Amino acid sequence: MKWYVGAFQKFAEFNGRARRTEYWMFMLFNVLISVALSVVEVAADMKLPILSGLYGLIVLIPGLAVSVRRLHDTGRSGWWVLIGIIPFLGGLVLLVFAVLDSQPDANEYGPNPKLAQATA
Repeated sequence: MKWYVGAFQKFAEFNGRARRTEYWMFMLFNVLISVALSVVEVAADMKLPILSGLYGLIVLIPGLAVSVRRLHDTGRSGWWVLIGIIPFLGGLVLLVFAVLDSQPDANEYGPNPKLAQATA
């Protein structure tokens, strides 16, 4: 849960790097909360997905920021996130980039967060 809250604390921070753990935990909690909201909407017989829509707007910027920081961690520009516009192929490319390990040393986007956490 600390990774999810941490992403919200850095909700508009597009600089720096994000570890795989930070990215995937944020995405996991997003999916779990989205499913829970969808279940509530179905149980309440809501015609419009108001709760899911509001939640989607709330996590739009933090999700984009953590995705850009994850791309930075693999040594890629944050602009690569735009490849997600391409149906299927774009999402697949972003998935591969998100799964890749961090660059072991500091890169142009900052120091390796794994090493920074290990020394703290």
